[in-house]
Amino acid sequence: MQMCILIFVGNNGETYFNTAALVSCVQNFPKSRGPVVGILKGFAGLSGAILTQIYTMINFPDQASLIFMIAVGPAMVVIALMFIIRPVGGHRQVRPSDGLSFTFIYSVCLLLAAYLMGVMLLEDLVSVSHTLVTIFTVILFFLLITPIIVPIALSFSEEPRDPVEEVLLPKSEQQEAGKPEQSDQEHEVIFSEVEDEKPVEVDLLPASERQKRIAQLQAELFQAAAKGAVRVKRKRGPHRGEDFTLMQALIKADFWLIFFSLLLGSGSGLTVIDNLGQMSQSLGYDNTHIFVSMISIWNFLGRVGGGYFSEIIVRDHAYPRPVSMAVAQLVMAVGHVFFAMGWPGAMYIGTLLIGLGYGAHWAIVPAAASELFGLKKFGALYNFLTLANPAGSLVFSGVIASSIYDHEAEKQAHQHHIQLQMSGLLFSGLYGQDEVLKCEGSVCFFLTSMIMSGFCVIAAVLSMILVYRTKTVYANLYGKSRT
Repeated sequence: MQMCILIFVGNNGETYFNTAALVSCVQNFPKSRGPVVGILKGFAGLSGAILTQIYTMINFPDQASLIFMIAVGPAMVVIALMFIIRPVGGHRQVRPSDGLSFTFIYSVCLLLAAYLMGVMLLEDLVSVSHTLVTIFTVILFFLLITPIIVPIALSFSEEPRDPVEEVLLPKSEQQEAGKPEQSDQEHEVIFSEVEDEKPVEVDLLPASERQKRIAQLQAELFQAAAKGAVRVKRKRGPHRGEDFTLMQALIKADFWLIFFSLLLGSGSGLTVIDNLGQMSQSLGYDNTHIFVSMISIWNFLGRVGGGYFSEIIVRDHAYPRPVSMAVAQLVMAVGHVFFAMGWPGAMYIGTLLIGLGYGAHWAIVPAAASELFGLKKFGALYNFLTLANPAGSLVFSGVIASSIYDHEAEKQAHQHHIQLQMSGLLFSGLYGQDEVLKCEGSVCFFLTSMIMSGFCVIAAVLSMILVYRTKTVYANLYGKSRT
């Protein structure tokens, strides 16, 4: 019981770090949600490999020292940074250098992933001296602190904006800097009124024409409300793209589409991660640590790449962000088929596809949730959505995968028992009832992988339904940048 409580507290402590960093950075960079979420979630997924490398360098005498390092090390980092990581007030317009800054950080991420992949494979395959491990870790530290070049360079290259320049800002930025809270509420009411009153055929117009019609209708409502000719009715609840509370989001179909799509997609991916050791052993691979290391790297690249490519889809084409989630789920469906078939080299390809697809979920879903349900209560919304991950793993891995594996293992053990009986070796005690059940061959996870592939296809269908329902919202949010 004591161990259960300690595991509960320890594992849930990570949620606080995750939420604080993610919510603060998404609020600070609302125009670059995809890259920000992808980078943060990517490093969260890679943190285990980084801590393992540090532990290997320090070379503690026992595992208790490892647990102590994990308990104290992150806490010290958080205490040191707790007053720095926070939502920053002031203007948040897009800087011309933002694209170059994110490109530099992406390059560091790719270099770090490739470096860690090479180091982990080298340490798994050959015996490496402690001196070489220390050199590897020092290089790792250098790569980790390299992104600090970006804020330092921006601090020295950009001067505070002169008050005279504030007059030359676009009206939208002037309003964002000095608009009172009541004006924000009034704008939200007018936006909701536009959504209620606009003709249905407006959504069918081309993007440029649709924006003109919506802007015209919005201006008319503002003018009529100012003159008192029309009394703008208070909205009964927020619309897509506005700030939702958790209770308001829970009654929306879009929120549950995201939740169940994430449950099916990430749950099937986590099932592979949980059973990767048994899957590789059943296919005849002796060194299972290689695949565990590989899927960790692919997971990292999936998170970073998912944020990057989903941002391109949204920013350049004004397509709904869940399109990229549907693509990731179809990629995972193909990966599950490779695991089911058990072809030569299928473990490597399946690990690649599942790692990329699973990681992409955790860059796309938080960004999409913040766009559809706002940033005001983003922490509560995000953490509720993360419940889909353990829920999917509990059902898919704990019930489906384990039951099918045990059934196939018992079947093979029964066949082995019959063969021993026929050869007369059973009496000699070479086979015992207490022998651990072990399954061999692609049949062990064939049915499980095909079921997981089907779940990924269903998840992609749910994502496309969400795309259809939210295409107007994304056109309103990002269509103006294209016209």
